[in-house]
Amino acid sequence: MENDNTEQFDKKNAYIPQEPDGQAFFDDGREIDLLHFVYNHSSINSMRNSPSGVWKAIDEYAQTKKYLMNVGSTKGQLVSKLIAERKPRYMVELGGYVGYSALHFGKALRDAGGIRYFSLERNPEFGAVMMALIELAGLSDVVKVVIGTSAESIKRLHAGGELEVIDMMFLDHYKPAYVVDLKLCEHLGLVRPGTVLAADNVVRPGNPPYLEYVRSTVKVKKARLNSEGPEIVDSNEFTSCRTMYNDKTEYDSLRSEVNGTPYLIYESKLLKAFEPTGEIDGIEITKCIGEESE
Repeated sequence: MENDNTEQFDKKNAYIPQEPDGQAFFDDGREIDLLHFVYNHSSINSMRNSPSGVWKAIDEYAQTKKYLMNVGSTKGQLVSKLIAERKPRYMVELGGYVGYSALHFGKALRDAGGIRYFSLERNPEFGAVMMALIELAGLSDVVKVVIGTSAESIKRLHAGGELEVIDMMFLDHYKPAYVVDLKLCEHLGLVRPGTVLAADNVVRPGNPPYLEYVRSTVKVKKARLNSEGPEIVDSNEFTSCRTMYNDKTEYDSLRSEVNGTPYLIYESKLLKAFEPTGEIDGIEITKCIGEESE
């Protein structure tokens, strides 16, 4: 099932294009440069306690200085609308980067009466930038930035009693890890009937293994588990991810620590929308609508 949200794109709001393959487009100092740009901005005082003020400054940097791999306003509005409709209490984001999505979704969660937005980010420098911008926006009471690999952070939050259920999860980190981390959340009982998943970049660059998993029936997932055993994700299947990360990640292949819960029933659809540069992308919205008995 597919919904198209690509009727128009305002080119005047487009980000600078992403650098060509082989050239760095993140983790080359631009994230720290962004922080200086925001705090030296002429409108800094009006940004205080204003999430929209801060994310507009981030947009301005990406439109006039250097590209930033943010979710962008078009997709950000789609997910924010979903948060307003579903009213999650606890939301988890995998891949926080500089905090753009946490600003959008943390505000939406707070406005909807939510309790906590966990933004998980592997890179400590990105996490530091994010924390500074979240504090500036006045969202520190809702958004918690967690530094570390996604799997270790999920397990640590669960073991410490901070995270007992995920009402909504936004996946926007290392693409081969989408299925692996979802299965971990299933195994820990964090994903239950009522949980909503929003997975970014399923069109550009694409994530066929994730789409196959969330669109599969219980029967298909059980059969695959019985025949193949634990999930092994080879990042060679994600050519664009290998180019994107180069030596910045230790992930050459990922193996599921757990089998997940194949008995969960998902209902999934693709929402096509724009990248902030204007290219067509999509977010896969998946709802857990039940669980079959073993």
